[in-house]
Amino acid sequence: MLHSNGLHTSSHAELAVALIDSSRAPILLIDAQSSVVRASETFCSAFGFDSDTIQGTALAGLGAGEWNVPQLRSLLRATLDGTAALDAYEMDLVREGKHPACLILNAHKLVYNGGQSLVVLTITDVTGVRQAERIKDNLIIEKQVLLLELQHRVANSLQIIASVLMQSARRVQSEETRNHLHNAHHRVLSIATLQRQLAISSDERVALRQYFDSLCASIGASMIDEGGKITLRSTTDDSCVSANAATSLGLIVTELVINALKHAFPDREMGGEILVDYRANEPGFALTVSDNGVGVAASAQPISPGLGSGIVEALAKHLGATVRSIDTSPGTSVVVAKV
Repeated sequence: MLHSNGLHTSSHAELAVALIDSSRAPILLIDAQSSVVRASETFCSAFGFDSDTIQGTALAGLGAGEWNVPQLRSLLRATLDGTAALDAYEMDLVREGKHPACLILNAHKLVYNGGQSLVVLTITDVTGVRQAERIKDNLIIEKQVLLLELQHRVANSLQIIASVLMQSARRVQSEETRNHLHNAHHRVLSIATLQRQLAISSDERVALRQYFDSLCASIGASMIDEGGKITLRSTTDDSCVSANAATSLGLIVTELVINALKHAFPDREMGGEILVDYRANEPGFALTVSDNGVGVAASAQPISPGLGSGIVEALAKHLGATVRSIDTSPGTSVVVAKV
């Protein structure tokens, strides 16, 4: 026996109709011919249909044909055949005179007495959610662009400050003051090098190999005479660290390299090598700055704790690391390690 809407009489089908009639969600009950057997009041209200006339209408013929989506029809047929499932299918509903709506559709096959099949199609309007996601994504992109611009400007400003410090160092008469200005120059260059790397990076992680290579090249260019026999190089693994950690590590390298250039090679013509090495050992690391110079005992200048040593100790403590100096005969190695 058939009802006027074409639905076979059965407890399962009648239950499905009753559930749809009582639902507060947009739901359609669709038959094997892809015609609407029942539509919830919420669906009709949300999409502008009359609940009394929608029954028996083909899904593809609803409205001005905006539901006539080939892929949707194919998925519904596959759901009825049991060969596929319509699960979280996303489609844009385009209606004349209205903003497009982004919908998430789910369909489930309902088999009732006699082997007849229906499809329960649920519709969720996620237009607001997608708009919020787009706004969020646009804000993130805008923030990244502004941050990169800021980092670029900071790097340029630091480069100008470093140049001013170097010019000042050339003009002063006091050797001690000149040394302090030179050291300040190198510290500023360390941060400027980091800022330049951040300005070309897509995130806040710093690749230490590239950073230390650039840092050593910068220090070498300003402190090692052209044609000099002292070399400065770095060997670093593929570690990436946060910008804050990279700042501390870069300043530590700067201080230790400056110290090695001051004390390890009193006779620059004799030549030598300074090596910066970094190895990660999760959750710790080992940063080593070593030289093959004369060593602490043979240094021409007395070595006493100063500003540079204090900076290294403070930065190491900030990283949760310890500082250890080793006489390697010849030369000295300073190891900053976190275990």
